[in-house]
Amino acid sequence: MAVDFETEIKQLRATMASVRDVTDLDRLQGTITALEEQASEPDLWDDVDNAQKVTSALSRAKAEHDKVTGMDARIDDLEALVELGVEENDAETLQEAERDLTKLKKDVEQLEVRTLLNGEYDEREAVVTIRAGAGGVDAADFAEMLMRMYLRWAERHDYPTAVLDTSYAEEAGLKSATFEVKAPYAFGTLGIEAGTHRLVRISPFDNQGRRQTSFAAVEVIPLIESDDSIDIPETELKIDVFRSSGPGGQSVNTTDSAVRMTHIPTGIVVSMQNEKSQIQNRAAALRVLQSRLLLQRKQEEDAMKKEMAGDVKASWGDQMRSYVLHPYQMVKDLRTGHEVGSTAAVLDGDLDDFIDAGIRWKRAQEKAED
Repeated sequence: MAVDFETEIKQLRATMASVRDVTDLDRLQGTITALEEQASEPDLWDDVDNAQKVTSALSRAKAEHDKVTGMDARIDDLEALVELGVEENDAETLQEAERDLTKLKKDVEQLEVRTLLNGEYDEREAVVTIRAGAGGVDAADFAEMLMRMYLRWAERHDYPTAVLDTSYAEEAGLKSATFEVKAPYAFGTLGIEAGTHRLVRISPFDNQGRRQTSFAAVEVIPLIESDDSIDIPETELKIDVFRSSGPGGQSVNTTDSAVRMTHIPTGIVVSMQNEKSQIQNRAAALRVLQSRLLLQRKQEEDAMKKEMAGDVKASWGDQMRSYVLHPYQMVKDLRTGHEVGSTAAVLDGDLDDFIDAGIRWKRAQEKAED
C-alpha cells in the first residue's frame, strides 16, 4: 500500500505546531540570550559552582531549541525529497523518503511527549532511589542492574548524573542507591518509573540453577530548588555520622564522613556517603530530604491517594513492570501493556518507548479522573 505522504507530513506539521506552542520558542530564545550574557561576564568563573550552573543551563536550553527547530527542518527536507521522487517518478527516492518518514514520525512522537509534561514539578531535575526488595541476593543484584539501566539511559541522552549514596549488599549488588539526573524535565520523564520492578531469571547465585523471582523498588522525586521554602527546624532532625563503606563492607573512608539524616515527624531517612566530606554529605542529604518533603506536601495539598514512592513494598502483587529472562525473554509494563523481547537492550538503557508509553498512560488516567 502506497504511503500517503501528503497526509503524513500534514500530521507531522500539526504535531510540531503543538510542540512549538508548549515549548514557547520565543521564551526559550529569551532564556538563551540572558544565559549567554551571564556566560560572557568576565568574572563568571570566580564562582565555579554558579558558572557550571550557567553554562549547563545554556547548553540545555540551546539543545532544546535546536531539537524543535531541527525537527521542522527535517520535515521540510522530507517534503522536498517526496516532491523530487514524484516529479522524477523515482521509486528509489520515494523508498528513501518512506524510511525517513518512519524515523521522523518516531522522533516527533517522542518530542510530543514533552508537551504532556505539565505537572507542577515535571520540569525539575530528578532524584532516583532504588532499593532491593524481596528475593535476597538476587534482589540486591537486580537493584544494581536497575541502577545501571537508568544511568545508561541518562548517558544515551547526555544527561549528567551524580551518585549520592550507595549501600552495598554483603554478597553482591546493592541494598539501595540514590542518584541525581541533572536535566530539565528529568522528574516528569522518569516519574513514571516509580514503583516495584520484578525480575524472573535463573539465579546465578543458586548452585542448583533454579528460577528465582526478585523485586526492587524505584522512587523518583523532584529536586528541591532554592525558592521552594521547605524549612526544616534543627529540632526535627536526627543526624548520625559513620564511615563510608564499599562492596562487601569494605571500608573506603577512614573518617566519619557519611551522614544519615532522619526527619523525626515523618520518619523519612536519607543517607549520603559519596561526597568526600561530612559537610558535603550533610548538604546533599538535606537537599534530598527537602525534595521528599516537597513531594509529600504536594500530594497532601492535592489530596492524592497515593503512597510515597519510598513506601513501595517491592514484593508480589504490586509490581508495575516485569523483566523475564527465563524461560523466555520479555520486558512488559503491566500498566500500559507495552512489551518488548529485547531484554538486554532495555537493561542497557533502551527505555524511551516504555517511558513514552507510561507518560501517555498517566495523562490518560488523569483525564479520566477529571
